[in-house]
Amino acid sequence: MKGLADKPSYIIELLEGGVTLEDVIDGHIYEQALVEKSAFVVGDLGALMRQHACWQSIVPELQPYYPVRCNSSPAVIQVLASLGLGFVCTNKAEMNLVLDHGVPPENIILSGVCKQLAHIKYAAKNNIQHLVCENEAELSKISRLHPSAKLLLQLTTEAHAAETSMAFGSSLKSCRHLLEAAMELGVQVVGVTFHIPSSCQDLQQAYTHALSDARCVFDMGVDLGFNMNILDIGGGFTGSEFQLKQVESAVRPLLDGYFPPLSGVQVLAQPGSFYVASAFSLAVNVIGKKVLTRHWDSLAQGENNEDTEFLYYMNEGVYGPFSRKLLGNSIAAPSVHKHVLCAEQTVYPSSLWGPSLDQLDQVVERCLLPELSVGDWLLFSNMGACGLEESTCLSSSPQLPIYYTVSTSDWYEMQEAGVALDSAMKNFSMVQYSA
Repeated sequence: MKGLADKPSYIIELLEGGVTLEDVIDGHIYEQALVEKSAFVVGDLGALMRQHACWQSIVPELQPYYPVRCNSSPAVIQVLASLGLGFVCTNKAEMNLVLDHGVPPENIILSGVCKQLAHIKYAAKNNIQHLVCENEAELSKISRLHPSAKLLLQLTTEAHAAETSMAFGSSLKSCRHLLEAAMELGVQVVGVTFHIPSSCQDLQQAYTHALSDARCVFDMGVDLGFNMNILDIGGGFTGSEFQLKQVESAVRPLLDGYFPPLSGVQVLAQPGSFYVASAFSLAVNVIGKKVLTRHWDSLAQGENNEDTEFLYYMNEGVYGPFSRKLLGNSIAAPSVHKHVLCAEQTVYPSSLWGPSLDQLDQVVERCLLPELSVGDWLLFSNMGACGLEESTCLSSSPQLPIYYTVSTSDWYEMQEAGVALDSAMKNFSMVQYSA
């Protein structure tokens, strides 16, 4: 064992000699088969490094600020902090977490629509200067509790307004009023932030409108005497290299026109899912099975032509790691552990449910799977942005165990990039994993 610190509370498994992530999953499934068959998560820290390299190669002009709410795993925070990312926090706990990992206060932004007074006070006490503000009530709180704050005005966008029924951000007209109010209160405004959701179908139009409005706000701020020098184009990055290139092709010419390099404006973005989604996989166990006879309107190729449907119950559901389903997000169908689907094998319409027997606890509405047995394992990939560090009172497992891994090749690349896990990760230890 290679110890990185005294009394580690997390372990990173170093994969050597051709050992793969699949081998690690196999090993932990075997361990669970001997005990309670609890669900667990495997995190590939090397994936964070690869996503960072992808980001730097495609959008080097955008300084990444990671939204902590996406995944607050200590390993994720440490790796991304070592890579030089900034962080966007929404509460005191998140600010404390990133500060504890050595992130300078100037690399932290306190966001959130309705900030608690204690959170604003904590930011002021710890010299976190950059705060997001979207309305006059927030401005009033900040001016009283953190008068030296440097504000980013939250600008509403048509794309985001179309996705949510709740008002979010300030209109162009409201921004003028906020700027004037900030001037009267003596609070600095230094920039603008906005958000284009990943579901947006017309990125070119969305960014054209948003960046044009942002330029107007900058001009209004300059006219009132503010030093406007930060533009945050928000999140909406799925983790796909193709989608990132689409964003880049839409944004680059607009930035060159509205905020050229010589303007001195620092351009930020908030890639959350982009960094962490692909780094984590979730393994769950099938704990129940029900057979239904039902007629489907249409059958896909390879699907059994009988009207048999299977309902499978898993040991985790929407009140645990699949909670994003309750927010209207879909969950992709899993793969079956140790199962290679052959072209001639029969697959059946199937639905996947959590253990609560609640009608809302449906994780996957319909997918095609071979017939499974109780005790089989299902693997869900791209689970890094699902709040795996959080727990709910209704989850069967208050907090899932997370097994962190890194291959030797990724480890050496991370060391060369300055990711000093051995000196900074006080709660981790390194062990060599052998199949």
